[in-house]
Amino acid sequence: MPDHNYFFNLIWQIADLLRGPYRPPQYERVMLPMTVLRRFDCVLAPTKAKVLAEYEKRKSGRLNDDALDRWLNRAAGQRFHNRSALDFEKLKGDPDNVDKHLVAYVKGFSANVRTIFDYFEFENEIERMREANILYLVVSRFCDVDLHPSGVPNEQMGLIFENLIRRFNELANETAGDHFTPREVIRLMVSILFIHDDELLAVPGTVRKLLDPACGTGGMLAEAQNYLRQHHAAARLFVYGQDYNKRAFATAASDMLMKQVDHNGSGDNVRFGDSFTDDKFAGETFDYLLANPPFGVDWKKQQKDIQQEHDKRGFAGRFGAGLPRVNDGSLLFLQHMVGKFEPVSPDQQKYGSRLAIVFSGSPLFTGGAGSGESDIRKWIIENDWLEAIIALPEQMFYNTGIGTYVWIVTNRKEPRRKGKIQLLDARQCYVPMRRSLGDKRRKIGEAEDGRDQIAEIVQLYGRFEDGETSKIFDNADFGYTRVTVERPLRLCYQMTAESRASLLEAFPLLAEDVEAIDNALGREPARNWNIVRARVENLLMSENHSGRPPSRSSFAVCLPGSMPTPRRCKKEAGRWAASPTLTCATSRTSPSRTTSTPISSARCDPTFPTPGWIAARTRWATRSTSTAISTNTRHPGRWRKSTPI
Repeated sequence: MPDHNYFFNLIWQIADLLRGPYRPPQYERVMLPMTVLRRFDCVLAPTKAKVLAEYEKRKSGRLNDDALDRWLNRAAGQRFHNRSALDFEKLKGDPDNVDKHLVAYVKGFSANVRTIFDYFEFENEIERMREANILYLVVSRFCDVDLHPSGVPNEQMGLIFENLIRRFNELANETAGDHFTPREVIRLMVSILFIHDDELLAVPGTVRKLLDPACGTGGMLAEAQNYLRQHHAAARLFVYGQDYNKRAFATAASDMLMKQVDHNGSGDNVRFGDSFTDDKFAGETFDYLLANPPFGVDWKKQQKDIQQEHDKRGFAGRFGAGLPRVNDGSLLFLQHMVGKFEPVSPDQQKYGSRLAIVFSGSPLFTGGAGSGESDIRKWIIENDWLEAIIALPEQMFYNTGIGTYVWIVTNRKEPRRKGKIQLLDARQCYVPMRRSLGDKRRKIGEAEDGRDQIAEIVQLYGRFEDGETSKIFDNADFGYTRVTVERPLRLCYQMTAESRASLLEAFPLLAEDVEAIDNALGREPARNWNIVRARVENLLMSENHSGRPPSRSSFAVCLPGSMPTPRRCKKEAGRWAASPTLTCATSRTSPSRTTSTPISSARCDPTFPTPGWIAARTRWATRSTSTAISTNTRHPGRWRKSTPI
């Protein structure tokens, strides 16, 4: 039986017909809805005659649309039906009117499927293909692709969607966050999500709920249900999802309709809307939560609503812990999901919630103590919700090769895990792929790869022991406080041959003063500038200095890069007075070393006065430096430079 790659290549060849009227990034506008439509057509083919007979029998009765849909769905054996007499074979029979027939065929579906094609905006594409004279060719080629479930099981169909979406994202050059989560990553997340619930899920008739607030095309939802069927057939898992991308939502909704997923009877497992500003599951709680939110995508459009909820509702809302920087909303998804935790109350059959989410390195490392990111991490850790962080191999995702991490967050830790956080290094748990898929060159090995690395990671997680790739830390080990240490500017005086020559080159008339200072203070560094300054002033004001009349003067410090340009001096009351700050040799130092800074940037001013001495009046400036140091709150004596979590 052909695998999903065969059907993917077959469908992708049809996309060549769109070249010209469509640019490659626009192919998905046609290929996704046509693939979904062909799949629906194949799924409904065996019961088509029965549905048409039931429709003829009941269409003139008193049943409203919803009631009629339920009767016809029952006849089709699915949660949807098509009451039109057309199908793909009949669409090929009238090339001149294929556009009208195709629109009528889509409108013949039940309301839930019509809504999906409304989000695909498929009628617009039908008209565009008709104008380009390619509609009949596309319909004819899709008619030759047999997507019947007997030949293409649901799991294979999901992989076809996955490959199509990956290729479309590559053509559109989408951001790193807009990708389909690899199946082996989902299986790892789901295995760890259910790891402690074997006893609970083994009870016959158990019903659990799972939410993915950034479900994309629904891969995580389907994989979670597959896991439960294989390991806990007696339990039922209702899966729900939400996404704000119209085509992704339409693909997920159609995939959920075709697959044998459990649902609560309403049929709206997947809902359209922005999870931040239009939460379709407001007020609901869930037993499990899964997500792979977009990496590094900003939330400027939602900023006003999110900021308002943060300010007005605080912890009564979803974003009370803090707001990350606006260019990455990953931690907003984490807060949104924690806000849907089920409380722990076994007496009321409420057993808390478990959460698994994929992040890039940004939510883990970005933001110092006191920032929005740090406050969110602090909130998670102080409530003892963070159970583990798993580092995944690089080059695991289709549209990005960056390192990724799986966070496990729960409000019902095992007793042995309370107050502890486990860090797992699974970066070397991969096998090379035989053929790269975009940026994806590696995968976590499964049984068919000769080494079940997913099982190895799950076992390492379950043992909860310190080892080479598993480390156990106390919550307090991740608590840091940022302390600002201020100190005054420290200056050091030292006359060197280079600094003396540089100064005399710029101001040759100061030779006598410089000689006197050099003889009096010597060449050794002097760290107390106040003493140096006083000695220089006394020297230049001395009656005996060069036999010249006394003068009030000072010797000023000039920090590197701040040498002013000398100005014309004026004669005041029989003596020369100048206002620039001049220096011989100064430096700014730390307690551990001295750095002399010769003045080489000074320039000689031809208008400078001729006397052999100068009174340089200085403006004494005060400055301070501040150094941010992170101190470990658990061990106050230990100082570290590290980014706090």
